[in-house]
Amino acid sequence: MRVAIVTRNARVYYIASKVLKEYRIPFYSLRLDEKIPFDVEVVLTGEEDYDKINFPVKIIVKNENFIDELLARLEGRKRFKKVFIAIDPGERPGVAVVGDNRVVEVYHLKSPKDVDVILDLLEKYPKARIKIGHGAKRHRILMLKALARVLGESYPVIIVNERGTTPKVGGIEGSQVQDIVASINIALREGREVKIGELIYTNEPTKREIEHIKSKSRIMSGGRITISSELAREVAKGNLTLEEAIEIYQRRDKDDFRKKR
Repeated sequence: MRVAIVTRNARVYYIASKVLKEYRIPFYSLRLDEKIPFDVEVVLTGEEDYDKINFPVKIIVKNENFIDELLARLEGRKRFKKVFIAIDPGERPGVAVVGDNRVVEVYHLKSPKDVDVILDLLEKYPKARIKIGHGAKRHRILMLKALARVLGESYPVIIVNERGTTPKVGGIEGSQVQDIVASINIALREGREVKIGELIYTNEPTKREIEHIKSKSRIMSGGRITISSELAREVAKGNLTLEEAIEIYQRRDKDDFRKKR
């Protein structure tokens, strides 16, 4: 037991206790007038209570970002020397935050365009660098284009050879675990730094690639539709997800039907 929450502010207590539970860090809940136990190393409190607490190590809780400083304090460091936000690209990308070779946070994203989590992590860890696996080219480009719209094409990322990073995992949730473990392994590997702009432009897709994507659209739609070569090309170039291409095709089909009537 090395952490205590000492505050009169209900919001501060809610945020602090919620995050500590997520990280499985045991804690004391104390009033301002209670004695702080001998085994406490860090006190979490609100801005208004900070000066009222007589304790050498205090962290003000404004939002969930306090956890980085807390973990560093508990490990006896002011901050992580190296932080990587690693991405295993795919239909549902795995993401891991690794600080000084220690796994800090993991996520399983909804789609390659779901980059808000990445942007939040960059704000939370200002010195963090992005590593991304070289595989799943179509999904990787889609994700990097989404990031480039916010960070700019000159933003540097580290491209990593992800061969052998994905373990075999059984069970219903196996794919989620695989993606997350792969992202952790990507974070721990060396790579090559390039600008996002160098990775988001690709050659004209081959006829084989286009036909493969059209075939996948049939499977995904339960055999109801096959998207056009034009839409398949946009998917191959990382401008659309396959789901978006199917939706566009369905809308166009409905519009054509209405016009004929």
